Amino acid sequence: MNAAPRIVTIGETFHSTLALSVESVKSFAALVNDFNPLHHDDAYAAQSRFGGLIASGTQPTAHFMALLATHFSTYAQPLGLEFDIKLKKAVHASDTLTITWRVRDAYWKPSLNGDLTHLEGSVINQRGETMLIGTSTILVMPKPEASAASNVSTKTS
Repeated sequence: MNAAPRIVTIGETFHSTLALSVESVKSFAALVNDFNPLHHDDAYAAQSRFGGLIASGTQPTAHFMALLATHFSTYAQPLGLEFDIKLKKAVHASDTLTITWRVRDAYWKPSLNGDLTHLEGSVINQRGETMLIGTSTILVMPKPEASAASNVSTKTS
């Protein structure tokens, strides 16, 4: 029988906001080698069904995933294990996104020394439209103690 979660709290919810700019969309797409003209060519994108530049799907997805590490690393040591992400709508270059995650379930897994944590999340734009949804399983372990070596002072003569 598994004990109640020791580190995370079921129902714990957290979010962040990401304001995209044309430059961030172009530079992020280039960084990940996504050279679809919808992310780089203003004139091409303006004539598309989107009416303007859109972000590479990797951009909101990366921020969505990264929020888990950023949040849990403030008090524990997280490790991503599994993600299931569905892109629902194109993210435009001028969108402001609210990224939200909620802990759906968690249980202590002794063999991994941490809480196996199941989350659900979403990314909503400034118009209230759902841009992507997802679930994740992460391991949240106790934060490592500072190593004994780093606490040893050295003296020089």
